[in-house]
Amino acid sequence: MNSTQASRRAFIRYLATSPLLGAIPRALGQFDFTATNTLITDPSEAVNIFDFEPVARQNLTLAHYTYMASGVDDGSTIAANRSGFQKIQLRVRRLVDVREVDTRLELFGTSHASPIVIAPCGTQKAFHPEGEIATARASGSQDCLQIMSTVSSFAVEDVNTARGAPVWFQLYPTESWEVTERLVRRAESAGCPAIAVTVDLPASNREALARFRRNTNEECLACHVPGFENSIKKRPMFDNIDTSELSATRARNLDWDFVDRLRESTSTKLLLKGIVTKEDSRLALEHGVDGLIVSNHGGRAENSGRGTIESLPEVVDTVGGRIPVLVDGGFRRGVDIFKALAIGADAVCIGRPYLWGLSSFGQEGIETILDLLRRELIMMMQQAGTTTLAAINRSYLVR
Repeated sequence: MNSTQASRRAFIRYLATSPLLGAIPRALGQFDFTATNTLITDPSEAVNIFDFEPVARQNLTLAHYTYMASGVDDGSTIAANRSGFQKIQLRVRRLVDVREVDTRLELFGTSHASPIVIAPCGTQKAFHPEGEIATARASGSQDCLQIMSTVSSFAVEDVNTARGAPVWFQLYPTESWEVTERLVRRAESAGCPAIAVTVDLPASNREALARFRRNTNEECLACHVPGFENSIKKRPMFDNIDTSELSATRARNLDWDFVDRLRESTSTKLLLKGIVTKEDSRLALEHGVDGLIVSNHGGRAENSGRGTIESLPEVVDTVGGRIPVLVDGGFRRGVDIFKALAIGADAVCIGRPYLWGLSSFGQEGIETILDLLRRELIMMMQQAGTTTLAAINRSYLVR
């Protein structure tokens, strides 16, 4: 038995005794696919987005699937992102003409076909050879807002070209202001109209990944050279930037002084990604932020055990419509999106679902994921008697 086979068996044994085994299916909201061997072979065969997950799981290496699916500790915050939706019921209205439903959204003066946003996910070549390029083509063809990660497999200029319009840029600040500033300037020069600063990842404990990704594991070593400096050199956004003093892309020295400094240094729209409380929402307003993304990094940051749909109301109430509020974490159905919009979110970001589509069928897979979710949202709007996004409000909620 070679080391790769041994590591796979060791990881499977770990899953068999770990809460992660139960947490991931619950968190993803999926049925028990082990009961059937039938997998879709074409995106057009999909009934809902869950049809893509087992195909993605089959196509990916165990290491890359683990990277996508796992979270921190025992995965309970991933599960909370899904279970939070079950605590919200809907009051639906009748006798409304719903033949015409408008899902168009405008953010910072730009119109999009729907309130569904492609969340930033790094290293997408791990899931498909075309990575973020395929994602960009899909978001462009579907008129969908895309946020690109700092640790993208492709440069922002190439992604913008593939999309046919600039993406928003997600910024991982580093502990070096000079490096962070160079990243911001490059995003500005590429025409990115907004920068979303991730503030929720000073540290994380990704147990499942840590057990699997060892420096002696051949499956990981095929792509990853040990050492941060070797890893960062593979990230195109860091080209021609001196990273010799960095030890990580995540910064543990972030504070509101940093937000002030960044705000003063750029005229680009500035959002904070990872805000989940009214206190931080109030501070964000005081420090001149242009928007917020309610996020717990898809259960990959802190183990709060609190779903983002549960965090959303206090953020929305504090902001009071003064700046846009987006949200991510566990969105798998059109009804999930409807609930977030009813609470007061302006848009909803999806992560793992479009990675399922990318891993399964590339660009076409993502396009189908976006189409299925939009169709489900339209259907829910028709069921509730709302014909525009503006008509969706808290009168439709029961908590």
